[in-house]
Amino acid sequence: MLENISKKNLRQAIRKFPSTRVLVIGDIIVDHFIWGTVSRISPEAPVPVVNVTDESLLLGGSANVLHNLYDLGAQGTLCGVIGEDIMGDHLLGLLDQINSPTGGVIKSGDRPTTKKTRIVAQSQQVVRVDREKSGPLPTETLAALCSFIEANISSYDAVIVSDYSKGVICKQLMDHLRLLLNQYHLPMIIDPKPSHADLFKEATIITPNHHEAEMMSGVPIVDEQSLFAAAANLRKRLNSAAVLITRGEAGMALLEKDKPIFTIPTVAREVYDVTGAGDTVIASLALGLASGLNFAEAATLANFAAGIVVGKVGTATASAAELMELMA
Repeated sequence: MLENISKKNLRQAIRKFPSTRVLVIGDIIVDHFIWGTVSRISPEAPVPVVNVTDESLLLGGSANVLHNLYDLGAQGTLCGVIGEDIMGDHLLGLLDQINSPTGGVIKSGDRPTTKKTRIVAQSQQVVRVDREKSGPLPTETLAALCSFIEANISSYDAVIVSDYSKGVICKQLMDHLRLLLNQYHLPMIIDPKPSHADLFKEATIITPNHHEAEMMSGVPIVDEQSLFAAAANLRKRLNSAAVLITRGEAGMALLEKDKPIFTIPTVAREVYDVTGAGDTVIASLALGLASGLNFAEAATLANFAAGIVVGKVGTATASAAELMELMA
């Protein structure tokens, strides 16, 4: 039960974040926001005319997971692929701004740096434009990623796999990663995509959202019984220690082996934007586990963090201070 979760334990874990290091492996994205206002409809087509007032480039995808780690007071390293282009240089500059190492970011001439452009007016997203190339990585690029992971994994306390289906997360990389994690006994926390479900066997914990859990399990979630069935199916299929299903306004549901399902109600006061909320969940969950919390405690901590970011517009993060304040 939620009332059995000790906030004292959660606060102690947050204080350990500065000494915690996490390796983030996944698809790197630059989030491009164009901010503006709308006062009329275009005479050319039934679409709003946005008067641009500002623009911003932010760390997105697995890079936003890393950004969350830093804003929570921890340290991390990003491992993924960017293009040999201006947007890739912008990405490296953004990593430099948070003093994150860039040795795991591999440049590839095979594809551009993935960029998602969102046009936002009056706090509402008007349209999104994606520039990307997905699909298998070149052999030499994949080899460089695996070499970096093997050379550095011993210096981390946990590993996050952040899959956005752009090509970094593949069978060869996951097979290599599992061998290393078995050797170093590190927790592997995975934000999955349904199309890659079988790649994530032996994960410590996976964090699908409601829709992804339905797709991966084949069980439509309509009530508590089907929620348990979907989580149990996933946990057994992947042989994972636990499954955490994020459910938006309904909160979260955690299932561990031989335990009843543990539901966590949302703490969000208002929901403005869910962009990046999954990145916040997996970052805070990994930090909680690496700092000594059990699954239920770490999931509760992640729920607090998610409640903070959905109340912000754009690709947002939560800070350790905000977490402490919310729990108080």
